[in-house]
Amino acid sequence: MDFNVARRNMVEGQIRTNRVTDPLVLNALKALPREMFVPKAMQSICYMDEGVPLGGGRALMEPLALARLLQEAAVQNTDAVLVIGAGTGYAAAALAHMASAVVALESDQGLADTASRLMADLGIDNVAVVTGPLDQGYPQQAPYDVIFFDGGVSEIPAAICDQLAEGGRLVAVTEADRIQLGRAVLVTRNEGAVGRRAVFEANVPVLPGFEPDVKFTF
Repeated sequence: MDFNVARRNMVEGQIRTNRVTDPLVLNALKALPREMFVPKAMQSICYMDEGVPLGGGRALMEPLALARLLQEAAVQNTDAVLVIGAGTGYAAAALAHMASAVVALESDQGLADTASRLMADLGIDNVAVVTGPLDQGYPQQAPYDVIFFDGGVSEIPAAICDQLAEGGRLVAVTEADRIQLGRAVLVTRNEGAVGRRAVFEANVPVLPGFEPDVKFTF
């Protein structure tokens, strides 16, 4: 399989044609070898518009949902970014092409080790992979200009919203389940006030600790 052709077809056929026009997003996804971030047995399908199982109930987010979330985040090259539920690091690596610095938070040590190895293999030196509970975020390096949930959540914890900088943007897919579509939301902080609006519908696998029966307030 020619992964370079598959990658170009993904960007031009799936993403650009579905209202993703941000050049930072398009260029990051063009540059990044998605096949490296999935199990070898899954490489042949990794450029299709669907999530890719990583094992243990985790998955790589489908390309279009990822691209649209990245676009909604309006990432700038001076931004500090927190990725929650980084998995093998694909979204964090994409954001590394767009932002100044990325903290990739992962609760699974095996996935975190894989993400760290891939960053080294790809020469990406502006991503710090850290481990810890996902629902607490990573306040040690807060505030962040962008917070990116790399998976679905039932609700967004207020403690994570508190880690958003003034003028910051948070993107996530909320209320996702197997029955109905979730909603991608954009959360912003301006002059101390936090606003939230739905931006599109999507379904992505729910991150551990964010299942619908876990109650959070926002």
